[in-house]
Amino acid sequence: MSKRDYYEVLGVSKSASEAEIKKAYRKLAIQFHPDKNPDDKEAEEKFKEAAEAYEVLSNPEKKQRYDQFGHAGMGGAGGFGGGGMNMDDIFSQFGDIFGGAFGGGGFGGFGGSRGGRRVRKGTNLRIKVKLTLEDIVNGVQKKIKVNKLVNAEGVTFKTCTSCNGTGQVTRIANTILGQMQTSSPCPHCGGDGKTIDKKPAGANDDGLVRKEEMITIDIPAGVEDGMQLSVTGKGNAGPKDGIPGDLIVLVEEVAHESIKRDGSNLLYDHYLSFVDATLGSSAEIPTVNGKVKINIDPGTQSGKVLRLKGKGVPHLQGYGNGDFLIYINVWTPQKVSKEEKEMLEKLKSSDNFKPNPTKKDKGFFDRMKDYFN
Repeated sequence: MSKRDYYEVLGVSKSASEAEIKKAYRKLAIQFHPDKNPDDKEAEEKFKEAAEAYEVLSNPEKKQRYDQFGHAGMGGAGGFGGGGMNMDDIFSQFGDIFGGAFGGGGFGGFGGSRGGRRVRKGTNLRIKVKLTLEDIVNGVQKKIKVNKLVNAEGVTFKTCTSCNGTGQVTRIANTILGQMQTSSPCPHCGGDGKTIDKKPAGANDDGLVRKEEMITIDIPAGVEDGMQLSVTGKGNAGPKDGIPGDLIVLVEEVAHESIKRDGSNLLYDHYLSFVDATLGSSAEIPTVNGKVKINIDPGTQSGKVLRLKGKGVPHLQGYGNGDFLIYINVWTPQKVSKEEKEMLEKLKSSDNFKPNPTKKDKGFFDRMKDYFN
């Protein structure tokens, strides 16, 4: 099942302001909030869907990438983007969006103990993935070893006894204006609401150890050099059983030995002799997915462009492929033998070998116009 457009999910236009996007999300979040819809799986999914849409559209960088590439730019069905958000993700990142709509604590009673407790998110990891042109045209699955922080085996946590899991402590001070109540992060647990109960050997103060993990990444076809994709939840684990960070994947395109890329089009220079250009010939052209046979018409001029429709790079948003463009170059030898020179001198005087372009013979600018059209 394909994902719905994020603007459609929130019911806003692409030109909606930051305030309009936030207002639309708040309305949906309140409508489908778990406290208001207990044991309603459909409402819970809509609550998560709205949070995912807001997570992208409220972030200028992610919004720009989404506007340009759609779900594919966020990773789409390949495992990237905001998919898979759980309730801790949503409440820790967007808890303030609810205001006092659910019991004045921002999160209401959902989950039993959120209150003002801080749920910390692990740090993001960044890796670079080299992709060949074949990988980019066809899409590819990569298995990558990542050295990351994970919860130590056997680590357990318990509710902080100083703040009873709220993550905050309240103090009442007598002043000349009367009693004043202040709240601050619990100094015992650092605002996490949890402390480590059992810490295995080698674990740090947050119960984490460094471990190598094999991660499978599905990279969609059509990505570009320099593009960053985000794999949700595959970064470092969150401190004290918090939310894991993300894995940021930087795409590096490896240049092909004979085929060049121009956006969604692929370009190839084909060289042929003056004789073949004059008499006509056939040739096998190497494409990304095997060789293709083409025919060269007699009298073909240097600079002619042959177009293989739809044989280029897939568009990220799923609207077909670019084209494979073959540039014909008639090869002029730099040196000739005495016998070859004598033959060419004889041909030189023939009117048939003198340039005589007609209107149907397109010049450079006309060919460029056809190319861009």
